[in-house]
Amino acid sequence: MAGKPIMSELRNSEAGRDGCSNKAARSTFIFLFFLPIFIPLAGHPQCLDYRPPFQPAFHLEFCTEYEKFGCCDQEKDNLVAAKYWTMMEAFDLQGYELCGGYIKDILCQECSPYAAHLYDAEDPRTPLRNLPGLCFNYCSEFHYKCRSVITLLTDDRQIQESCEKGRTHFCNLLNLPDQDYCFPNVLKNTDLNHKLGSVVEDTKGCLKLCLTEIANGLRNPVLMIHANDNTHRMFVAEQLGFVWVYLPDGSRLEEPFLDLNTTVLTSPWIGDERGFLGMAFHPKFRKNEKLYIYYSIMEKKKVEMIRISELRLSSSDVNKADPYSERKILEIIEPASNHNGGQLLFGLDGYLYIFTGDGGKAGDPFGKFGNAQNKSTLLGKVLRIDVNGKGTDGKPYGIPPTNPFISTPAARPEIYAYGVRNMWRCAVDRGDPVTGRGKGRIFCGDVGQNRFEEIDLIVKGGNYGWRAKEGFECFDLKLCHNSSLDDILPIYAYGHNVGKSVTGGHVYRGCQSPNLNGLYIFGDFMNGRLMALQEEERTKKWKKQDICMGDTKICNFPGLINNYHRFIISFAEDEAGEVYFLATSYPSAFASRGSIYKLVDPARRAPPGKCKHKLIPVKVRSKRIPFVPEARTVTEILATLVKAPKPQSLQRPQPRKKAPLKKTASSKQGKKISSAWADSIKPAPTDIKRLSRKLVRSRKKASANDSQNTRAKRP
Repeated sequence: MAGKPIMSELRNSEAGRDGCSNKAARSTFIFLFFLPIFIPLAGHPQCLDYRPPFQPAFHLEFCTEYEKFGCCDQEKDNLVAAKYWTMMEAFDLQGYELCGGYIKDILCQECSPYAAHLYDAEDPRTPLRNLPGLCFNYCSEFHYKCRSVITLLTDDRQIQESCEKGRTHFCNLLNLPDQDYCFPNVLKNTDLNHKLGSVVEDTKGCLKLCLTEIANGLRNPVLMIHANDNTHRMFVAEQLGFVWVYLPDGSRLEEPFLDLNTTVLTSPWIGDERGFLGMAFHPKFRKNEKLYIYYSIMEKKKVEMIRISELRLSSSDVNKADPYSERKILEIIEPASNHNGGQLLFGLDGYLYIFTGDGGKAGDPFGKFGNAQNKSTLLGKVLRIDVNGKGTDGKPYGIPPTNPFISTPAARPEIYAYGVRNMWRCAVDRGDPVTGRGKGRIFCGDVGQNRFEEIDLIVKGGNYGWRAKEGFECFDLKLCHNSSLDDILPIYAYGHNVGKSVTGGHVYRGCQSPNLNGLYIFGDFMNGRLMALQEEERTKKWKKQDICMGDTKICNFPGLINNYHRFIISFAEDEAGEVYFLATSYPSAFASRGSIYKLVDPARRAPPGKCKHKLIPVKVRSKRIPFVPEARTVTEILATLVKAPKPQSLQRPQPRKKAPLKKTASSKQGKKISSAWADSIKPAPTDIKRLSRKLVRSRKKASANDSQNTRAKRP
């Protein structure tokens, strides 16, 4: 066993005789990749690549204590194991039994969910460690038994020299200022390990998430959809009638996919609900190159209408629709300028679903029962049509044979469900990626009148209650107590003390944030509140939780922000199932204040490689415009604070002097930095109360009969 640190040499180490510099153990091993200096992070799980930990897809054979949640996949675990067994070649059996466990512990800390803390990777003011932070008692045991093998673990001269100086010097060097994070205390700390890997919640149960900004400078972005063609392009529509193509690299094409600006009816009014409102790609778009659009128009006789049309892709550019190919599918007269609906989507059955508003004004005042309860009108309905067929009466669409009211006298055969007020944003659940549970469900947010906003699950033939009911309660007492109402209640409703205009969202079925799977994420347009619903499997009841932005501690990962524009216009999902929302700081169709944000769970990510997908490349003829972020990331903000002088408000008070001090250049600079910091943590305050009042006034202009509680709804 020549050349191995045999038991006698390790005993010499225990006796304190030159153990750290033993020539038999002089090998140089560096087990960490070089990591750049980074900005300070706070106490939260983080890997050495500055990303959240994950649950490995496969069993870990070596660092098994981290196979449920940590920073190593099977490949990295195998690399750590290979390093370990290479080192063990220098040991005899007794040396292996004495020190093998310590060395394994130390090497496996790269796999710890708190690896960034253990190696001081989060703090640029301290050098990156070659060895993890060890608690003093554990370090003392290691030094007493195994200090002769320190040169196998690192070639860092400072660590080697401190080892030779003695246990106290060595262990003080390897210790961490925060004893909660040193090994092995980090494994025993109940606060750090309680619900480790789950979405972080505050004391009130609010889910703490972060965001990535992916687009900005948009004029009331009303929708973002994909074509489900494996190109992973995103199509973003502005209320004015422009549709833009965003490529997977984040760039936008300079020329629009569609320009209906001169045709679409809208105005600069804050809160005007008319405009380009909906779009959906045919399920077989890759073959037939068809898409469908929903927008407001004004006829020559000054009659306002909504129009649903079919378009085809341009024959010369796959990133453009052909405006001359428009085929009108359906037009519906709008008696008022509000409540125009706007959602188009294809169900799993291949049929096109159209969501219309009740016609506007306030309280659905049209006729004896209102439009929504009247099956002879298409207003206030969920319609279902077959765009692949033609009607027997010459209509440019067919009627699905299973539509519920085909045989009902005087009822329009297009109606799939009724009793809706103004459903704003609906989505089809693509189902659990493993079990398929929930696949095909259609969720909608229905904007309320005076008291309640609601979330509905759409079913065939369903009556959603309006105007008899609003939320769970009566709105029109006579209609509400009618025994034939037989309405379907919302899965969730909230009062106007919570929010005043619901924006329907999506069920998260993506890959990158596995904790969010199954959450229906939605929001409120008026106050910017984000919320989530989750169904309890046993009771089938829906539990609501608020979504809050994580603070600078939680969102301190590369590229993440923790603030957004207040007015949430719409939600979206990309081809991979990741969820986004579209918001603006000034809800006018002519104001370039809109941005798009991607929701990110900072507590847990998917295993490396799991979320990769193959892209079908597309030929690009238009100029690409690179994405330039508008919002500062949390890491950028904190980096500025590290470099900046301490703001005056945070400095220790100086003794009072008789004469007032003049302001110096440095004090002005400090004050300026403090202000910039505050503005970057929260959006720069637009006069929100004034803007909200303006929104309400604009809705009153559009709805003369809505004299008390009307507010600007959409978009």
